[in-house]
This record gives sequence, structure tokens and C-alpha cells, in this order.
Amino acid sequence: MELSDILKRIDHTILKPDTTIKDIYKLCDEAEKYKFASVCLPPCFVREASHYAGGRVKICSVIGFPMGYGTTASKEAEARELISLGADELDMVINIGRLKNKEYDYVSSEIGKLKSIAGDKILKVIVETGMLTDEEKIKMCQIVTTEGADYIKTSTGFLSRGADIKDIILFKENIGRNVKIKASGGIRTKEEIIGFIEAGADRIGMSSVMNALNLK
Repeated sequence: MELSDILKRIDHTILKPDTTIKDIYKLCDEAEKYKFASVCLPPCFVREASHYAGGRVKICSVIGFPMGYGTTASKEAEARELISLGADELDMVINIGRLKNKEYDYVSSEIGKLKSIAGDKILKVIVETGMLTDEEKIKMCQIVTTEGADYIKTSTGFLSRGADIKDIILFKENIGRNVKIKASGGIRTKEEIIGFIEAGADRIGMSSVMNALNLK
């Protein structure tokens, strides 16, 4: 696999609580240099990142992160604000407890409302695979497809385990043709990146890509 094919799939990520504006500018510069798909960063820095990047890179941020148990109204407000600040892509965390309660209408409605707000901007749905049964993962594939979200995403990287090849294969078998897959959480080597892409991942979320690919 060519390096360029890997780079264009990377969401270059920094979501640590001690992230500084200097870190954000560095992230944007690296993303432009290596032509990453996007930078994924904390909501509080979206305005600065958008102004600094000036359209050179796509700006992604997170909603309901990392627990997902905020109210739907709070997630809607986050989505609207992030878009107004310049976000191009939104990664939302589902309400895992509602899913486990089998409140599928709640989970579906929340995703649908956020996609309606996102419009033609990309919405990725984080389902936290390490906390779900296979039955729940399949149900989320169906919901994400029905509600028109753009991606189903494995995990936040903050809870339980991260991405697993088996989950990518399961997603690929159960999502609709218009849904893509983002693998994130615990991916640290070039070999792992290639493995996830070959299994069906269209995006890879990483905070360690510079080391993994030996980029300067």
C-alpha cells in the first residue's frame, strides 16, 4: 500500500485535556504537509483551528465526548455551535445506556437530528464497540444507515478497548452502501493501519500517526 493511500485516510487527532493552542497549530501544519483527511480536535479550539487553517485542512471535532450520555438537546447545541465555529466534520458519541436499554427510537432520533443539523457536513457516529455485544453493533449499523449518517466509528479511545479488526469486518457486512467506517482507538503502528484499511476502514483516527509512520 502506497504511503499516500494511507495518509489521505488519517484523521490526525489530539483530544488530550491538556492540549494547548500551540499543539493545535502544529496539528494543522502537519495535516497540511502530509495531506491527512482532517484534524480532529477539542471543541474549544475549533474557532482558532478554522481561522489558522484557512481551508488548508478539514476541521473535525467531537460531540458528547467521550461518554455520550448528555441529552439530545445538548448534543444538538454542540453540533450547531461547532458548525458555526468552522467545523467541517462532527464525530458524535451515541448514548450507550439508551442502546443497552433497547431504546432504539431514542438512539435513532438523536443521530437523525444531528445529521439534520450537519447537513452536507460529515457526521461520524461513535458506537464504542468495546462496550457492545455483536447484536448491538449490528443494530447500530442498521440505525446509522437508516438515519443517513456518513460513518460508523469504533470508539473514542478513552473508554474500554479501542478498535478491533473483527468489528470492522462486522460493520462492513451490516452497513448500507452509503455508510463508511472509521477505526480509532489504540492504533499505533503502520502494520495496524494497513490491516484496518484492508479490512474495510475508510478513515483511521490516530493521535500517534507521526511516530507510527516515522513522519517528521
